[in-house]
Amino acid sequence: MTKFSFVLSLTLGRAPLAIAAAGLMVVHAFKPSVALLVAALGCMVCSALTDLFDGLLARKWKVTSRLGALADPLMDKVFYAVTLPVAVFVAAYLEDFNHALLLLALDVVSALRDQWVSFLRTVGSEYGADVKANWSGKLRTLIGFPVVVVAHLQLGLLALQKQSPAHESIKLLPENLVFALEIATIAITIISAGSYTLRYWQYLKRAANR
Repeated sequence: MTKFSFVLSLTLGRAPLAIAAAGLMVVHAFKPSVALLVAALGCMVCSALTDLFDGLLARKWKVTSRLGALADPLMDKVFYAVTLPVAVFVAAYLEDFNHALLLLALDVVSALRDQWVSFLRTVGSEYGADVKANWSGKLRTLIGFPVVVVAHLQLGLLALQKQSPAHESIKLLPENLVFALEIATIAITIISAGSYTLRYWQYLKRAANR
């Protein structure tokens, strides 16, 4: 395997790892198990870490490519598109409705932001714009991925606590902390959408010309 293929595999591997984590979390909600929770969180953490190492290795080995630049934000979108709806479902299933509503808001805002940024990149690419992630996209990923993992950890612990008598003594993370992190992620996601709008505004104006 070449260095380029290895880096690209890391990038593309983010999606199957996120899907595996989501599936394990759903099973864990119905049949709580420490092993299932550890496996789910492990897959999710590995998925998130690929976003860090693929870029670092690509730059170190000088194997950056346009395909990699386009695939990286796509895999980020897949991560959110898979993990957030599952988090909403698990929270609702566990009757943690306040958390479910907040996660739903995060899911909707993330989906809208990702669709909007994809549209902006499509418009920009018509005029040769740089479609790589900007600072706000990187910040959103840097904060958003760990927050999604924390949300799933909280839900996983809740499942163990509520549905398995042997784990009633399990302590949850402070609810206010988890909610604050998720609200901050919503805010950063909105800021990111605004940042990309400013970045591609000139291309939107050009595309609007008759």
